Amino acid sequence: MKHEHSSENLWKVDLTAANVSIILAIKLSHSLHTPMYFFLFGLSLSETCTTMVIIPRVLVDLLSKNKTISLPECATQMFFFFGLGGNNCFILAAMSYDRYTAIHNPLCYPILMTRKVWFLLMMASCIVGILISLCIITIVFNLSYCDSNIVQHFFCDIAPVVHLACDYTSYHEMAIYMLSAFVLLSSVVLIMVSYVFIITVIMKMPSTEGSYKAFSTCSSHFTAVSIHYGFACFGYLRPKESDTFREDMLMAVTYTMLTPLLNPIVYTLRNKEMRTALKKVLDNGNQFVLHLANKREQSI
Repeated sequence: MKHEHSSENLWKVDLTAANVSIILAIKLSHSLHTPMYFFLFGLSLSETCTTMVIIPRVLVDLLSKNKTISLPECATQMFFFFGLGGNNCFILAAMSYDRYTAIHNPLCYPILMTRKVWFLLMMASCIVGILISLCIITIVFNLSYCDSNIVQHFFCDIAPVVHLACDYTSYHEMAIYMLSAFVLLSSVVLIMVSYVFIITVIMKMPSTEGSYKAFSTCSSHFTAVSIHYGFACFGYLRPKESDTFREDMLMAVTYTMLTPLLNPIVYTLRNKEMRTALKKVLDNGNQFVLHLANKREQSI
């Protein structure tokens, strides 16, 4: 198969570096070893891996004249992309449950959100994402492909690939749609239920200061959820036609660049603890680089 690409994906290298900075900051700062930052660590790692699923292939296409990808490579890329995407959705749902637990019952929060619960929620997110992605891949790559072999996209997305199949029917379309809807709608329902309970608790708080503090702990997560699900639902829950692939490709460039950028902006710039931890990581990194430079000069 041949596929098209966009040079704008080179910017995703910077987004990957930003998410890696968050991962290092959370890993190296003991004050951030809490459930909220554990889930943020997992989300940043998952989004970094999602970006890396796409970047190497795009760079290869930009540097070579023969822009081809085999069916096994295409299937592998699609599997990891949708597996990690589903993982992201359920991590966001776990984060909303964590915020509800912290606001609703702060005294029992350490008992309810133990390390075992953190890991179980994270593992469940990974397993569900993998299983759904495996089902989608099984459907898509059991089809027969013929005629055109040009994928009108910069990576192996579902709609441009199945458009090339000879035996793609409404039953296949419905199955893929239901799987996509399950991931997006089930996770967003969990998030919405959590926020209904969160708002109910906040409304019952006697002090305005307490209500504001409780709401501020959820505002970053709610912003990330709104943008993430807005792009995802537009991309995968609306009917697809071949003449909309160009539009879909432009939308994909936007959400594959914008969503990974959310963690550094939304969670870092508005969070004092994260800013402090990131500053410490960057200072240590600069000192390490200067040390290597000085050592090299002395050896010369």
